[in-house]
Amino acid sequence: MLEDYFHHFNILEILGAAFGVVQVLLSRKNNINNYLFGIAGILIGVWIYFQHKLYADILLNLYYLIMSIYGWFYWKFGKKHKETPITYSTKTDYITTFSICIICFAIMSYWLKFHTDSDVPIWDALVAAFAWGGMWLLAKRKIENWIFLNLSNIVVIPLLIYKGLYIYAGLSVFLFIMGISGYLNWKKIYNQERKNEFRTA
Repeated sequence: MLEDYFHHFNILEILGAAFGVVQVLLSRKNNINNYLFGIAGILIGVWIYFQHKLYADILLNLYYLIMSIYGWFYWKFGKKHKETPITYSTKTDYITTFSICIICFAIMSYWLKFHTDSDVPIWDALVAAFAWGGMWLLAKRKIENWIFLNLSNIVVIPLLIYKGLYIYAGLSVFLFIMGISGYLNWKKIYNQERKNEFRTA
C-alpha cells in the first residue's frame, strides 16, 4: 500500500507542482516572470490531466497558456505601451468575469457529461469556470483575481484527492494560502502606489 502511495509522486507531477509554487510566489510579488514558470507548469499539467481523464482541466490549462502569453504582454506594455498597474475591478470587469464563469461552466459541464468518460463532470467544470474568470482578471492585473482563483482551489482540492493526485492537491492547498496572501499583498502594493502618485502629483 505504501508503494502504491508513493507511485503517485512521479517526477512530472513534482516538477509541475514546483513550477506552480514558483509562479504563485512571483505572482504574489507582482513579478511579471511568474508567467514564464506558469507556462512550463501548464504544459506538464496538460499531460498529467490527460492521463487522469480531467478533460476540463486540460482545456483550462490551454486557456491558462493563452492567457499567460496575453498577460505577459499586457503586464509589460498595457494599452499605453507602459507597464500596467494593479487596479480594482470595475463593474464592466465583474460583468465580463461572471459571464466567462457562467459560459465556461455551461459548456464544460455539458461537454464533459455527454461527450467524455469523465466521472466528475460538474465538479471539473466548476473548477474550470472559476479559474477561467480568475485567470482573465490576473491577466488584467486586477486584485480580485485572487478571489476567483481561490474559489477554484476550494473545489479542486477534494477533486484531486479523489483522483489520487496528492501532490497537486497539496499544491492547491498551498495556492489557496498564497491566494489569501497575494490578495492582501496586492492591496498593499496598490495603496502604496496610490500614495506615491499623490506625493508626486
